[in-house]
Amino acid sequence: MNGYFLTDKGQVRSHNEDSGGIFFNQNSQVLAVVADGMGGHRAGDVASNIATTSLHNKWLDAQPIQTAEEAEEWLRHTIKSVNQELYQYALNHKECQGMGTTIVAAICTEEFVSVAHIGDSRCYLSNEFGFKQVTEDHSLVNELVRAGQITREDAEHHPRKNVLLKALGTEYETSVDINTVIWEEDDKLLLCSDGLSNKMMDNELVEFVQEPLPLEKAAEKLVTIANERGGEDNISLVLVHHDAPTEEGVS
Repeated sequence: MNGYFLTDKGQVRSHNEDSGGIFFNQNSQVLAVVADGMGGHRAGDVASNIATTSLHNKWLDAQPIQTAEEAEEWLRHTIKSVNQELYQYALNHKECQGMGTTIVAAICTEEFVSVAHIGDSRCYLSNEFGFKQVTEDHSLVNELVRAGQITREDAEHHPRKNVLLKALGTEYETSVDINTVIWEEDDKLLLCSDGLSNKMMDNELVEFVQEPLPLEKAAEKLVTIANERGGEDNISLVLVHHDAPTEEGVS
């Protein structure tokens, strides 16, 4: 299994509030993470970094994941724990009050991928059946689309497109959406912040995800396009390719 993480502050923002990475536990199993922070002065990068670091540290000590049920339970329990950690940190640091972050995290085994998310950072799966979004945005415009009040085309240009209905760390209790999908050799996974998904349609993303390029080159091309189209937001993504048995240290 091969993976690559890339983040870029974009063309407008003065600093990067995104975080993420590809991490291995003691059994060389893969956890991919993307977090897009939000909050007051520089509090967004605090939130996303705490979330990513905490997930990484907990993953290092994780027991071997054998089943989808174990993967889903680990994600649910751990993300809820990180949520409370973030909430408590904000209470203890006045400059961070109101901070939060999106989170999308995927446990990738040889047989399946379990994906958890809060917010509008996304996960896509590319396999022999096509390219599909695995997650469902926790955003105002997505709820309007689901309710039939606006179309997906309307949502792309809606003035409240960036309004989230849920984020990690903004309240003491939260719920996590979790989904498990079958994962076979040559499948690819894309996790990204909205700095990428807001700049490219699904039919554009799939071209670069499926292109037979090294993951590093594909990631760089995606970031370049997002920046060429304005780059108003930070841009972060993880690409994972199910190309071979996992080896410790791949990143």
